[in-house]
Amino acid sequence: MTGWLALALWVPAAWSTRLALFGGRLVPLLLSSVYAACIAFWWSGSDGGFESLDAVALLFSHKGLLLAGWIHYLAFDLLVGRWQLDQALAAPSGSGMRWLALPCLVATLMFGPVGLMLFLVLAAARRGAGPALARQVSP
Repeated sequence: MTGWLALALWVPAAWSTRLALFGGRLVPLLLSSVYAACIAFWWSGSDGGFESLDAVALLFSHKGLLLAGWIHYLAFDLLVGRWQLDQALAAPSGSGMRWLALPCLVATLMFGPVGLMLFLVLAAARRGAGPALARQVSP
């Protein structure tokens, strides 16, 4: 949570590179290190895999690998949150993206891809790229 708090505080205090470094780089690096240790320690004795939903369920039935999976989500979601703030702060100053990023951060913390989707939709709408975005994703 400290990483997310640092990112949220960075929005009004964008001058503080320490907050951005801590929340968006240092904490994900620390989480990635713990993830690597978990994988190194528990992977070899595990059942399951990634070839089916049942195999993933079997893999995550091992508490150590379930912990590794959770850490994986924490690290990547926090890194996505940092990317969102980087994009919001790079937007034109009158766009409002700086403040619209805050609810997106909460959504990314809680629901990962939903927060990313919300951010991308809001950013496209703020740029006036709604129709262009729709053309890019239409079949």
